[in-house]
Amino acid sequence: MVTRAEMAARVGQEVGVSRWFDVTQSRIDAFAEVTEDHQWIHTDPSRAAHSPFGGTIAHGFLTLSLLPAMINDGVPVMEGVTMGVNYGFDRVRFVSPVRVGARLRGHFTLKAFAELGPQEVQTTMAVTVRIEGQGKPALVADWLGRRYFGDAA
Repeated sequence: MVTRAEMAARVGQEVGVSRWFDVTQSRIDAFAEVTEDHQWIHTDPSRAAHSPFGGTIAHGFLTLSLLPAMINDGVPVMEGVTMGVNYGFDRVRFVSPVRVGARLRGHFTLKAFAELGPQEVQTTMAVTVRIEGQGKPALVADWLGRRYFGDAA
């Protein structure tokens, strides 16, 4: 837990790193089911074995969808926050494919912190999702979030 002032003072610094998240075929299949994106490169291990990737890969949006769990795991909460919402992304890039069996973790650097009012702040996080054992990340993004304090929620 950190105060608003402590968080604001960390602009330009890494503010958190999540635990590792496993990318299993069952996770990929469940994501395909929910999103109705059943492209064979994600869901057909036999066919994907003959692709340039040598096996199935996670949907880029699956990697993106792990960001809330990663930020909740790795970034301290500000004191007094009663609600947080996604405000959007300024930039998202899927840099490297995530092969089944990979492990991912998020790194969060606070790029900007803006007081929007006495009960509302906006943060911009530079996010890098790393793949264990690889130099090139899976995803990079600038993620905007709003946090509300007190009765604002």
